[in-house]
Amino acid sequence: MTEKADSKPSRTELEKQVSSLEERAALLERERDERTDDLKRVAAEFDNYRKRVARDQQSLAARAHERLVKELLPVLDDLERALEAATEHQEAKLEDGVRLVHRELQEALAKEGLEEIGTNGHFDPHVHEALLSQPSEQDDGAILEVLQKGYRLGDRVLRPARVVVSQGE
Repeated sequence: MTEKADSKPSRTELEKQVSSLEERAALLERERDERTDDLKRVAAEFDNYRKRVARDQQSLAARAHERLVKELLPVLDDLERALEAATEHQEAKLEDGVRLVHRELQEALAKEGLEEIGTNGHFDPHVHEALLSQPSEQDDGAILEVLQKGYRLGDRVLRPARVVVSQGE
C-alpha cells in the first residue's frame, strides 16, 4: 500500500501543477489577445489603404477629364470665332459646317461635365476675371461684355470668364 500512496502526487505537487497550468493558460491568453489585436490593426490598415486607393483613383480620373477638357477649350473658342466670321461674310455652307462641329464638340464636352460659367449679372471673383473696367450707366461691378467664356468641370473652375466690368457712373 505504500507504493500506491507513493505513486499519488502530493497535494502541494498538485497545487504546483495547477498553478503552472494556470500560468501557462494566462500566457497563452495574452498571446492570443496580442495576435487578435495585431489582426485587427492589420485589417484596419488594409481598410484605410483600400479607401485611400479608391480616392486616388477617383482623383486621377477627374484630373484626366480635366486635362482633356482644358485642351479642347481653345478649339471651342476657335470654332466660335469662325462662326462669327462666317456670319459676317454670308458664307452659309461654311457656317453650317462649323456650327455642326461646334455643336457636336459642345455636346461631347457637356457629357464630360463641362458647364459654361454664367456672366449675366454682377462680377464674381471666384468665376470671373476682370480684364478691363470702364464707366457706364450700369451698377458698379456689373458685367458689360464677355471677352472669353469661362468654364467649370463639376465644382472646379477650369477657366474663369474674362469680362469687362462696369465702374458705375
